[in-house]
Amino acid sequence: MSRDERILRPGETCWRIEPADRLACIVDAADYFRHAKAAMLGARRRIMLIGWDFDVRIRLEPVEKTLEGPNRLGRFLSWLVKRSPELEIYLLKWDAGVLTSMGRGMMPVALLDYMTSDRLHLQLDAAHPMGAAHHQKIVVIDDALVFCGGIDMTVDRWDTSGHRDDDRRTTPNGNRYGPWHDATTAVDGAAARAVGEVARRRWRAATGEELPPIDSSSPAPWPDDLEPSMRDVDVAIARTLPEQVDQPEVREIEALYLAAIAQARQLLYLESQFLASRTLAEALADRLQDPDGPEVVLVLPLSAESWLQQQTMDGARRTLLHLLWGADRYGRLGVYYPVTAQGEPIYVHAKVLVLDDRLLRVGSSNLNNRSMGFDSECDLAVEVTTGTPNGAQLREAIVSIRRRLVSEHLDVAPGDLQDAVDRGSSLLAAIEALRGEGKSLRLFEPETVADDDSPLADTALMDPEGTTPRVWDRLRAG
Repeated sequence: MSRDERILRPGETCWRIEPADRLACIVDAADYFRHAKAAMLGARRRIMLIGWDFDVRIRLEPVEKTLEGPNRLGRFLSWLVKRSPELEIYLLKWDAGVLTSMGRGMMPVALLDYMTSDRLHLQLDAAHPMGAAHHQKIVVIDDALVFCGGIDMTVDRWDTSGHRDDDRRTTPNGNRYGPWHDATTAVDGAAARAVGEVARRRWRAATGEELPPIDSSSPAPWPDDLEPSMRDVDVAIARTLPEQVDQPEVREIEALYLAAIAQARQLLYLESQFLASRTLAEALADRLQDPDGPEVVLVLPLSAESWLQQQTMDGARRTLLHLLWGADRYGRLGVYYPVTAQGEPIYVHAKVLVLDDRLLRVGSSNLNNRSMGFDSECDLAVEVTTGTPNGAQLREAIVSIRRRLVSEHLDVAPGDLQDAVDRGSSLLAAIEALRGEGKSLRLFEPETVADDDSPLADTALMDPEGTTPRVWDRLRAG
């Protein structure tokens, strides 16, 4: 593969590329929940909420209510349809997520308490292979504005970017949960209409009901205080869909990851909940062994959430980290986990890739096998090439998003981070120079994962690979 080849290619590394007037990268759920509520207040015809999980009891603004309407998600949705006689709301939740909700204190019948209108539609999504998950996280408003990324509207997600030790992070039952880092995007224009089609296809697969697109000339209900990260930008939509009787397998996301890894020149920055895909790890290892390869910076959680995830995902991560450490012959790898001021690990749920100043990808997919071919996923990506209009502004926007993420983790001003990068001509050198005690990034080392070995790590119990030949083998052959 040529290093100058376009990464985003419809039909291979993405589904479609469509223009957007605005794209915003939203970091952490405090901002996302507020912006999503503001946007839904402007809905006229239809709201679609497509997700791995929803909890109708969560407060969209738990600290200070600034927007009209009820604050709890379920009451807010019910209030919206009563207020707007033409509005329909469609909420699609992964069926196995009901069991997860019960474990957190929300009985399935609690959902029905809020379904007080025939224009508020709730469906559980069982249209997936045994053991697979519906993992997309999409909100579509009038086919004019969408939120798409890694944040679920459920418990344990709300947090500010400060990740303060004394922040008000409590479940609807009053239990405290730990700090949580996440990311999503907002887009409008034709890109939003295309993501709306993804959501409608998912609704049809789960329910058999065909929802027509909304043809509206009304402006997108873009939140007043949501500053776009980019303007006049082409946005790619990449998907993972598992093979089913009426659906071929789609592995656009895996192809996108591999193409990005292959073409990185100076720096590849990745945030992920998991590192468990050997296909992707081997691709990263190949680049680390390349004398002209990029720096690779990975930000992961210290450990997975549940015992089973720790036995499977963390066990696989231990093996793959040793693979990467062994390949890092030129000292270009840094793998970190973030902590609060008092040293509590911050759980990383964001799924972000930034390649040089060329590519940004934010979505629902993790660096694990099931995100490549077993679960349903949806990512958005932006690429800047030589002929891209307003390319200089878009390149700066991509770098600015990476700078914002890393400076949050290090608890430094973005300008101070950039000064450190300029001094060392390296993000890795800047991180090492700036990280320290208190809220910062801690380095993964072999002793960090020494206890993560598990016999379940090499099984497909939690992380099946899918059914088609590995994309990396095809790329290397071509």
